[in-house]
Amino acid sequence: MSTAPALADWPHLFHPAEAEDAPVLLTLHGTGSNEREIATLASRLDPRAGVLSPRGLVRENGMPRWFRRLGEGVFDVDDVLTRAGELAGFLRAAREHYDLGARPLVAVGFSNGANIALATAMLHPDALSRVVALSGMYPFGDRDEAGDLDGVRVTTLNGSEDPMAPLSSVDHLVAVLREKGAQVDQHVRPGGHGIAPEDLATAADAVRRAG
Repeated sequence: MSTAPALADWPHLFHPAEAEDAPVLLTLHGTGSNEREIATLASRLDPRAGVLSPRGLVRENGMPRWFRRLGEGVFDVDDVLTRAGELAGFLRAAREHYDLGARPLVAVGFSNGANIALATAMLHPDALSRVVALSGMYPFGDRDEAGDLDGVRVTTLNGSEDPMAPLSSVDHLVAVLREKGAQVDQHVRPGGHGIAPEDLATAADAVRRAG
């Protein structure tokens, strides 16, 4: 079992919000990216927002990830559970360390980052209850791990022809979230894996409504 580093030892960046009523965006990168690249999205979603951007602690062929996988689209679910717990602990520590108080925290994740955001919200809604998932999918394979998700808000944005995040998995994710009590807005556009301009516009609207 892995042991997550303390906040000071977990690579991340933080920029405080510019406005008293602005949220903090938790930006979560995809495989092979990092905390600095994904953080550049924040100014395009809400330039007033704070930014909290940690780095995934798993390595796959030298590339940062959030949890292990057994193959393309086949996740090590036990590791997903462990890493979601670690991220929830990081968020609780960061909220205290950076004196965030009750300021809304909105996760904006892409691909693997979207999946860890979804897993964390579904397992630890006390630590994370607002997620904008770009090219994400159901993170628990054939298992049902989520509890009561009343009060959780999720926006999913996916391409209809995405082989890395199949629409069947996304539809299952949305069904489970709604069954568990979450509020979900599902958006599907033509195309595949990635972040399209219309995704950013929808994500920005979701961030505005997430408080």
